[in-house]
Amino acid sequence: MENSPAMKAVNLLCALSLFAALVAARADDTKPTQNQDKSLPVPPSFADPAKLTGKAPETFRAQFDTTKGKFTIEVTRSLAPNGADRFYNLVRSGYFTDVSFFRVIPGFMCQFGIHGDPNISAKWRAAAISDDPVKGSNTRGTITFATAGPNTRTTQLFINFADNVNLDSMGFSPFGKVVKGMDVVDRINGEYGEGAPNGSGPDQGRIQMEGNAYLKKDFPNLDYIKSATIVPADSAK
Repeated sequence: MENSPAMKAVNLLCALSLFAALVAARADDTKPTQNQDKSLPVPPSFADPAKLTGKAPETFRAQFDTTKGKFTIEVTRSLAPNGADRFYNLVRSGYFTDVSFFRVIPGFMCQFGIHGDPNISAKWRAAAISDDPVKGSNTRGTITFATAGPNTRTTQLFINFADNVNLDSMGFSPFGKVVKGMDVVDRINGEYGEGAPNGSGPDQGRIQMEGNAYLKKDFPNLDYIKSATIVPADSAK
């Protein structure tokens, strides 16, 4: 039976409402991540290290949202250009999502940066950057790449809990500092301490091979980064 004029009007309104909802959903999909600097272009995927080589701004801020709360790091590229560029690209690409603080030694530092997906970790193990001369000092709140020797920095970083100036002569070059939320950093869980084999904490080799499945099973109380984003230079929220 043919629809009445009233029914046709109702159908038309329903169709228009559905169209409007679809348009709104599509617009939401294209919005930048919350707090992300809207002036930045969309970065390449972190699954391909060779494409994440963009130059960082001379200064910028990165906000980390963690299971303990938020903190903000301000980076000064001139302190360690290679390190700053790598950090900038990792943050912009979303690399740090669901990444653990796997080595936390109270009074010393907290270390993070091994990806929770072993397939992603495998792609970054050989993606080392050249060393930067040490221009800053490893004082409380500074952030530095971990290293296993000359020119071996990849994705692992640590934040100094204390003034670890002895690290300066060992080649650890800070490129930024926590400017908001150091109290959050101080609360990152350090119950597991040093990693295996020197301590009872997580084994880095197993993290590389098994990822978060290993950590969440054997070290359930670790803290994690929920997200990390580049934020406007005047923001420290």
